[in-house]
Amino acid sequence: MSDGAPPIDTDAESNGNAEDRATPPGRRALPSKGCMRDFNGSLNHPSRVPLAAELHSRPFLRLDAPQAITHLAICHGGPQAQVQHGLLAALCGHFGVAAPASDNTAGSKHFFHDFGSFCLKWECHTEFATYTVAAPLAQGTAPHDAFDHMPLAFLPAAWLSQLEGLLMAAAHVAMVEGGADASRLAAVFERRQLAGSSVMQGAELWTDFAIQADGFSRFVIRDLGMRHLQGGRLVQRVLEIETYRMMALLGLPAARLVGTELDRIEAELAALAGAMVATDMAPADAGGDGEGRLLAQITRLAARLEKLILDNGYRFSASRAYFSIVRARIEELREVRIEGTPTVEEFMDRRLAPAMHTCDATSARQDALGRRLADTNDLLRTRVGIVQEMQNRRILESMNARAAQQLRLQLAVEGLSVAAISYYLVGLLGYAGKAAKAAGLPVNPDLMLGVLVPLVAGAVWLAQRRVHRRIGRSH
Repeated sequence: MSDGAPPIDTDAESNGNAEDRATPPGRRALPSKGCMRDFNGSLNHPSRVPLAAELHSRPFLRLDAPQAITHLAICHGGPQAQVQHGLLAALCGHFGVAAPASDNTAGSKHFFHDFGSFCLKWECHTEFATYTVAAPLAQGTAPHDAFDHMPLAFLPAAWLSQLEGLLMAAAHVAMVEGGADASRLAAVFERRQLAGSSVMQGAELWTDFAIQADGFSRFVIRDLGMRHLQGGRLVQRVLEIETYRMMALLGLPAARLVGTELDRIEAELAALAGAMVATDMAPADAGGDGEGRLLAQITRLAARLEKLILDNGYRFSASRAYFSIVRARIEELREVRIEGTPTVEEFMDRRLAPAMHTCDATSARQDALGRRLADTNDLLRTRVGIVQEMQNRRILESMNARAAQQLRLQLAVEGLSVAAISYYLVGLLGYAGKAAKAAGLPVNPDLMLGVLVPLVAGAVWLAQRRVHRRIGRSH
């Protein structure tokens, strides 16, 4: 064996040779379990298992007709873990059942339990949580009798009282057999304008999408031959349509309030634009005080609009997302028209779609107004900048004029200084001449001073010029 060769496990080698001898020619033996790594352990990405489980995280109920279903959608009144898990824990505690953990893992987003006489399914979403309670009905129950036996009665009254101000959607669903009496179907609903269709090639769906006197909307599903597990999928889609429809409509009141505020902002912006036009021909000497006031006003308008966008942008985005889910669930129903009755899709297109278009139009109006404010702000800042540049130009011109005046004064002062310096120098030389005459030297002081005056004055003037040249070179 060479030094670089890996060590050989003699036992594994001998076993392998034995297996090779026992394997028929042309067929390769499968590796033993001991040779395979743990694919449920350290080899996995940390998110592999929860991401794979996400596809199965919200299973539908397995329902067969006749069945009664009560569905509640509870909005978050505060932090999710404190409100929704608290409500679920209280409900499970009433029946002596352990509630799921109140953390933010995938396991705490859904819960299912069969209580015997009824079953409960709980799901936690971003803005709400749903409670779906299902219980079987007696065979042959008619649609108009099914709503007298809803599983809402299984929920404790004390727990229902905790939902004050949190209930967003509430629905009763009666899934009855196709042979049940349908002659009194219209009496189930308070409104006579029903939406109905044949769905999923084995059932009929009827509803008026209205809140009845008991506070619940009602849906009737007639089983005309649905296959196994098809009823649970249909019920889940119907309940999601009702829940997401209500959540999508939360954007409509916000759109109306925002629209009123946008009207005010647009009116004030139009007034500011008019003021800008009125001050466009103002003389430059008036300064930029008017533009400064306009700029302050438009800045306040921009701040108000930004607050509106921050307060309602998420609501409009959520409404669009919920509406897209509603339309997707309606497509999954695979509706077939029942003559004389509008389908669910037609009902939604006539009632829900305009409300969503209002939200979209308001959101687009916010964005367009924001761009208009930005353009007006830029224009006004440009005007303010031009006014400031004109003011700076006038300041510089006045500074130049003052500098010229100072230069002339300086030249005049320098001329006087030449005379003064020359006077003092000539005086000193006069004293020197008188001293020389007193010493007996043949000097005439008066004549000497007369000769020295132009010489001294010229020398002083040349000295100042030289100093000026040195200062100019240094700068």
